[in-house]
Amino acid sequence: MKYMLTYTLRINEDLMEQLREVAEYNSRSVNKEIEFLIKQHVETFQKEHKSEKSQNKENVKDKLGV
Repeated sequence: MKYMLTYTLRINEDLMEQLREVAEYNSRSVNKEIEFLIKQHVETFQKEHKSEKSQNKENVKDKLGV
């Protein structure tokens, strides 16, 4: 079972207002908009660094003679 965590975010008032506008445009709450953006960022990061992770595993195997 996964639990929802609470996290306090400090954010500039102007940026928060802009985020509210984006969330409203996308028919989301501000919380869901932030969650959506974080998921997008994490997926992009994982795609960009997947080859690095695979290469690191291969380097470790080479060093261990596996």
